[in-house]
Amino acid sequence: MKILITGGGTGGHIYPALAFVNYVKKIEPNTDFMYVGTEIGLESQIVPKYNIPFKTIKIQGFRRSLSPQNIKTVYLFLNSIGKAKKIIKDFQPDVVIGTGGYVSGSVVYAAKQLKIPTIVHEQNSIPGMTNKFLSKYAIKVAICFPDVAEYFPKDKVVLTGNPRAQEVVMIEKTDILKEYGLDPNKKTVVIFGGSRGALKINQAFIEALPLFEQRDYQVLYASGERYYKELQETVNLSEKKLTNISIRPYIDKMAEVLAAADLMVGRAGATSIAEFTALGLPAILIPSPYVTNDHQTKNAQSLVKSGAVEMIADQELTGLKLATEVDGILLDETRHQAMATASKQEGIPDSAERLYKVVKEII
Repeated sequence: MKILITGGGTGGHIYPALAFVNYVKKIEPNTDFMYVGTEIGLESQIVPKYNIPFKTIKIQGFRRSLSPQNIKTVYLFLNSIGKAKKIIKDFQPDVVIGTGGYVSGSVVYAAKQLKIPTIVHEQNSIPGMTNKFLSKYAIKVAICFPDVAEYFPKDKVVLTGNPRAQEVVMIEKTDILKEYGLDPNKKTVVIFGGSRGALKINQAFIEALPLFEQRDYQVLYASGERYYKELQETVNLSEKKLTNISIRPYIDKMAEVLAAADLMVGRAGATSIAEFTALGLPAILIPSPYVTNDHQTKNAQSLVKSGAVEMIADQELTGLKLATEVDGILLDETRHQAMATASKQEGIPDSAERLYKVVKEII
């Protein structure tokens, strides 16, 4: 079997694709893969590390306001379809899967013209412009949130979930918290604002620090590289001894850390949600207000309804509110357990297997 995957721009489009590749390699080791992205996208830094053949095409997104750049965008799109067709003809895939981002628009559209079976994978509860466009041409649209089905042709939609969930659910609880100077046997909340960090979350954490120092539970905080130096100076980390708090610029083994934690606080990105629900982990979500169509808020709202998470709007976040919400969950075992159960019910731990079945069906 030959599978061509395309998607890029953000980790939310890339990591689900790579998780699916890893799953298929385990059950069909002879499968050949090709990944198509762009030279400037995040995928160009990530995908080659996975030893997957990687090809690029040149494309850019539309400006939402009237701009001469949109003329160039149309030119690049039309030109990139020709380049994508050449890559597809050379590789001769059995199926093409697009996980989002502008690059998948050209590749999936080109595959449709070449009569290659295609699948669009939408991670969020509000679809991106590219996936809405491609849903007209794809054979199937795989979704992660039931609510997003209304944006796509009903006969094409299948609920698969995010393949990252199945990858994470296989991780067993370990003593990894020791690597961060914490006690694996104490209740732990993990707080982070994404790989680059988030200013509002960073400010709230600094305000909440004196309160967290007085608690019996412990805190692992990832500030993001760009805020770490400032945080060190503000908190005076070189002289201050924190017994139940560990502050790092980045957590490189996030899935293993979440498997050992009792509560997660962070943004409402699709990959994070897939991970913590697969683990049955309660969460406090602070949706980023800077994403397209405010889709992180919609992502979080469906989980609030089920009782799996609490949500704090970015503009309402303060140190006191953060500490109060964490207290309300970690210091109330009944509530914590109820949220954990709800989170587990929202997870789709066989997501990669579901997507694999869709692939086999359409080929």
